[in-house]
Amino acid sequence: MNRETWYFIDSGNRDPYYNMALDEALLEWHSNGDIPPVIRFYGWSPATLSIGYFQKAEKEINMQVVRDNNLGFVRRPTGGRGVLHDNELTYSVIVTESHPEMPKTVTEAYRVISEGILNGFRSLGLDAYFAIPRTEEEKADLKNPRSSVCFDAPSWYELVVEGRKVAGSAQTRQKGVILQHGSILLDLDEDLLFSLFLYPNERVKERMQRAFKNKAVAINELRETPVTLIEAKAAFKQGFEDALSITLEEYRLTQDQEYYVQQLASSKYATDEWNFRR
Repeated sequence: MNRETWYFIDSGNRDPYYNMALDEALLEWHSNGDIPPVIRFYGWSPATLSIGYFQKAEKEINMQVVRDNNLGFVRRPTGGRGVLHDNELTYSVIVTESHPEMPKTVTEAYRVISEGILNGFRSLGLDAYFAIPRTEEEKADLKNPRSSVCFDAPSWYELVVEGRKVAGSAQTRQKGVILQHGSILLDLDEDLLFSLFLYPNERVKERMQRAFKNKAVAINELRETPVTLIEAKAAFKQGFEDALSITLEEYRLTQDQEYYVQQLASSKYATDEWNFRR
């Protein structure tokens, strides 16, 4: 059986505004029929705190700590909670809602796309599996997460190793296209992560950070030998190809496309109007 060919883009480390602008541009170009479905890998320079589309920055984020640590800051076009992007592999998947392999519901499409990540973890020797919220309390937390931290909040079909979350993803649907992107943590600075958010008091912060250790983990805490970024990219690229039965063809943006992304980054994602608007 012939495999469908999707584009593959490895953007390397880019600034936060460019990263979000390129994801949006790819969604738009795919919606217009200019490009096939796309899988993209990228990193962040500088390390960046991204927040979900619906979060209130001034109520949840300690911007002084963000500035003191020379971190980038950007609002994502997708939902979810705050993510510290540092030593990680970030991925995005752009595919039409009408694609024959994509289920109609958000949660089931999330599961199908995330099979690629599941494969990647397993090829790195980790016993990853999907977990779903089962108790009424866990289901209630889906609608009203008690934490501003992405990896502390439950979600459908989240990827788990040894009972702890190993990847955080978010999805939006616009112009008939699914955009799912997420973080695959190689390492995590928990102290820095928890310093970036606002809490009622120090005791609450300490309690949440202690609980977090039982909920989330980075890849290199689970392996005797650390995973390099090159190894991770190879594992997850193959994981997506196998899970979605596709062939990934490397693609480079044209000059016109590059210019469009740069303009979108500066006119939208770099603005206070976008990042602090809620």
